[in-house]
Amino acid sequence: MKRIIECVPNFSEGRDMGIIKQITDVIEAVDGALLLDVDPGKDTNRTVVTFAGEPEPVMQAAVAAVKKAAELIDMSKHSGAHPRMGATDVCPLVPVSNITMEECAELAKELGKRIADETGIPIFLYGEAAQRKDRYNLPDIRKGEYEALEKKFKDSDFAPDFGKPIFLPRSGATAVSARAFMLAYNINLNTADIKAAKNIALTIRSTGRAKRDKDDKIVRDADGKMVKVPGKLKFCQAGGWYIEEYGYAQITMNLHRFDITGLHTAFDMVIDEAAKKGLRVTGSELIGLVPLQAMLDTGEYYLKKQGASTACPEKDIIRTAVRSLGLEDTSPFDPQKRIVEYALKNEEGQLKHLTVNNFTDLLSSNASAPGGGSVAALNAALGAALSAMVANLTFENKLYADVKKDMEICGRDAQALKVKALGLVDEDTEAFNRWMQAMRLPKKSDEDKAKRDKAIQVAVLDAINIPHITLKLCSDILKLAEYVLKNGNQNAFSDAAVAIKQTQAAAWGAYYNVLINLPSLDDLKQRTTIMVEAKKTLDAVEKSAEKLTLFAEETLSHAVH
Repeated sequence: MKRIIECVPNFSEGRDMGIIKQITDVIEAVDGALLLDVDPGKDTNRTVVTFAGEPEPVMQAAVAAVKKAAELIDMSKHSGAHPRMGATDVCPLVPVSNITMEECAELAKELGKRIADETGIPIFLYGEAAQRKDRYNLPDIRKGEYEALEKKFKDSDFAPDFGKPIFLPRSGATAVSARAFMLAYNINLNTADIKAAKNIALTIRSTGRAKRDKDDKIVRDADGKMVKVPGKLKFCQAGGWYIEEYGYAQITMNLHRFDITGLHTAFDMVIDEAAKKGLRVTGSELIGLVPLQAMLDTGEYYLKKQGASTACPEKDIIRTAVRSLGLEDTSPFDPQKRIVEYALKNEEGQLKHLTVNNFTDLLSSNASAPGGGSVAALNAALGAALSAMVANLTFENKLYADVKKDMEICGRDAQALKVKALGLVDEDTEAFNRWMQAMRLPKKSDEDKAKRDKAIQVAVLDAINIPHITLKLCSDILKLAEYVLKNGNQNAFSDAAVAIKQTQAAAWGAYYNVLINLPSLDDLKQRTTIMVEAKKTLDAVEKSAEKLTLFAEETLSHAVH
């Protein structure tokens, strides 16, 4: 599986789109580096760029972008609302999939060295890549910003981690790190009062504010150090500013652990603090991309507050999050472009996105795929979807209050299985296509034949395993269908019964596709093992489905008579 990382450099230019375009062009020129988002800000005079891919192309693109920024941006002429110390102010790497934070930290160190070697820019490591404890937090390195660099470089303790301690007037310095997803999040106020925004920020940020006595003087300890009142939100950096472009003040935040302080936590806290000052929150904005889980956490939080079921389709949960946070108050929010997992997916041409009419037309043509394996997976998805439907209809019915909580859990599980099954619709067809491609490989030499035979066996095993996964999925779906059939809203009893039969049909379809492909697998032992396991799973599904079918028929017959 591919290791995927994300790079989120912040460039000290947010007004000249020509400069920004030249920087992003060098990123896009690197094969394997996918540009995901470009978010310029005029008042901050800063652009946050997000791109992702496997480590090496991302590293190449990062070095090229920093180099181009150094050519185009003159920090001696820069001004903006956001703290900064370089043309490329920060360049963090973020682990996305199949890579640990520790591995990402090592990559960040390598990236810092490469940038320094190729550009001469002083590089400071922070976050998880920090080499010194006093450099873990970026504000500690950036204190005094660009204007203080020349003086700070004269202090031997301020030597960069890579590069020479020389002040470069045009490019300044750059901070490189490895970090978890950091949410850059701004909350809008119905005021232009920057003082009020800053005051709220002091109340909520983790580091808090200075403690004051009854005469409003700062309280200090025995050593003369300022005593602080801790802020209300954990893992939150916050400030207040006025954005002339928008005409209102914002609380600007970096949320470093959204699993602890989520978007909804910060949003509701600011609402409460603003209300104390007679102010209102009108909406909010996300800068750059956001992890899917952060949006799901938020959507589910607000659904629960509404007393609504969280066992709804993923897109509905995200829509709830967007509306609840007012994420379109400042500018449009497109989940397909702004949620990192969605932006990384290339779903163009996927079967699951076809209309029912187009899918059945393609299915009924003379094309070899999609075929029975994809249909089996689709049947499984339909069985799961019907189970979720009955669970949701039961959840919202007061007559079934005693099973409300369990129905929500059942519905959530069914939604998750639906998504897995829909993915298998495409995976089954893709596996068949890979098999056909392997069959078309050259076989002129013995070496060609050996490569072809190996490729065919890999593809064959894939074509067996995918319907086998569908078959196993049917066993899990059937358990949920059984639960809603026996405990769900009786007005949807027939829907639960159909879920049983859809899942049963899916299991048989998947089993047939395992059997048809098994003879092409050369490994006899592996072939036998798979066949025995598949038959055992099918028998269990069939036995359960037949009992539930009999139960459904008897129940419906009694209702008629």
